[in-house]
Amino acid sequence: MNQKLKKAVPSFIATWLVIAGLSAQGYGQGFDDLRISGYVQGNPVRIAAEMPEPIGDETWMEYRLQNRLNVRYSATSNLTFHWQMRTRFFGGDLVQDFPGYADAIDRDDGLVNLSWMITEQDNWFLHYIPDRLYAEWDRGDWNVRLGRQRVNWGVNMITNPNDIFNIYSFYDFDYPERPGSDAIRIQRHLRFGSHVEIAVNPARDPENSVAAALYAFRARGYDVQVISGYFRERFTSGLGWAGDFRGAGIKGETMFYADLDDGEDGDRETNFIASASMDYMFANSLFLVAEFLYNHEGGRDQFLLMAEELTPDNPSFSRYQVTSQLTYPFNPILNGSIAGIYYPDEEAVFFSPSMTWSVMQDLDLQVLAQFFTGSDDSAFANAGNVITASLKYNF
Repeated sequence: MNQKLKKAVPSFIATWLVIAGLSAQGYGQGFDDLRISGYVQGNPVRIAAEMPEPIGDETWMEYRLQNRLNVRYSATSNLTFHWQMRTRFFGGDLVQDFPGYADAIDRDDGLVNLSWMITEQDNWFLHYIPDRLYAEWDRGDWNVRLGRQRVNWGVNMITNPNDIFNIYSFYDFDYPERPGSDAIRIQRHLRFGSHVEIAVNPARDPENSVAAALYAFRARGYDVQVISGYFRERFTSGLGWAGDFRGAGIKGETMFYADLDDGEDGDRETNFIASASMDYMFANSLFLVAEFLYNHEGGRDQFLLMAEELTPDNPSFSRYQVTSQLTYPFNPILNGSIAGIYYPDEEAVFFSPSMTWSVMQDLDLQVLAQFFTGSDDSAFANAGNVITASLKYNF
């Protein structure tokens, strides 16, 4: 770590800890309609991967420090403004060895580009971006949101084909809030536990916009939702459901995609995606989630951890995917988790153990690893592995 980096880190920590301290000491006194929360998190990340020549086998160390601020202001009893943002410091080998790394972070695919590279040096940079920035009007059976928000239509706990507006990656270990999208969402609650939603996510290129409607209702003890709309020059429709069977949660989602024209992307296959999951809490507090996913268009020639992106119409790196996750509280302050994914058509396995320790109130320490193993012919053969630890202070 060079001298510039050493000087930048303490300044960054001090600035945001002051903000955290103000919030923790009752910042809202005299401002009953204003609420501020968030966290400061630091984590070193060790990444090992086999890159194409001339790089070859390599190991990198990256140092991340991020602050999240969640601001909520109630203007009236019906109108609320939300502003949630990430300010992140990246330093180390990846920034220095890959010239395009900072550009990949400094990207905003929303209708409005709100990404801000605060400062950038040879081996570190500081970046800011809001992932929630919207106004919410709520009155009676109506709810309207306008701005950058999360349109959460997913049902499953791991893979969500129904999330056509803002998909998230199961491999993203430091983003529990999940991304948002620039949209308008109108929700109307009906009788008997049903509701209807309409959401529109305009894009800079209109052809890449997303617009859809959802109708949710209760049927024979199950929550069911039907979705139909337009997704980036494709027609899409799907179904989601959730219920209980002898104490186990049963959930599922399906989506269908078909191109609307024969333009440049006219050679895309019609895609069908289906996922079904089960979750169960045992008497000893062991929590199990198991899921099967089928994605007709799934599959890659190559895969590199932390360098691949998922899309709602192609949400997996293989056609078939079997996932399970076990979570167990060893005691009130120590929690363990093991996640595993089997890719049958790739003859590959993903394995991710983690431990979280509540050091004291509002301070958590987590250790996490991600490992891939696969046959020489598998897209995951050179995927790479990650080991990281994080210290997180919530305020």
